[in-house]
Amino acid sequence: MNYLAHAYLSFHDPEILVGNMISDYVKGEEKFEYPLGIQRGMNIHRAIDTFTDDHPFNKKAKDIFRPHYRLYAGAFVDVVYDHFLATDQSIFPTTNALQDFAASTYASLEPYTHLFPERFAHIFPYMKTQNWLYHYYEKWGMEKSLQGVVRRAAYLTESETAFRLFEENFNEFQQCYDTFFPELLLFVQNRLKQKE
Repeated sequence: MNYLAHAYLSFHDPEILVGNMISDYVKGEEKFEYPLGIQRGMNIHRAIDTFTDDHPFNKKAKDIFRPHYRLYAGAFVDVVYDHFLATDQSIFPTTNALQDFAASTYASLEPYTHLFPERFAHIFPYMKTQNWLYHYYEKWGMEKSLQGVVRRAAYLTESETAFRLFEENFNEFQQCYDTFFPELLLFVQNRLKQKE
């Protein structure tokens, strides 16, 4: 899952949110340099990623991107799912609800900027000023997000094919999301009830 999903699946807990958002930028033993609540957020992030990778509907979704993007297929699916989350009216019934959620997420992260790893510290101002969390809602925002995957990837050169595949297989991706996301939601809610 990508930024919007990790933010949403933090359920308004600021430290879990921070850990969830920075986890990809924290390697190995570095995790233990953070407060326990943030470490818990990192653990949640990694559990979400494992659940997502192992889910049969996500394997199906990745198969759409895999012939063109191989190992990066999962990263494109993560971005695609953020679009369906942003447009999921059972979660964000209006665009204002999504906008409010995005604004409150940035505000919750702000007090922790001194703890951000360097790479996340670099992108957070862009995330906030360009309102990435909201722009997953828009098709043009999706186009830019898919370009972002390519920019961060070592071996990719273009995202036009990914955007075309997103549009051509829109209904299939929607069906994958509709089956998968409620299961992920339940998984994370149960995980948060456990003591780590």
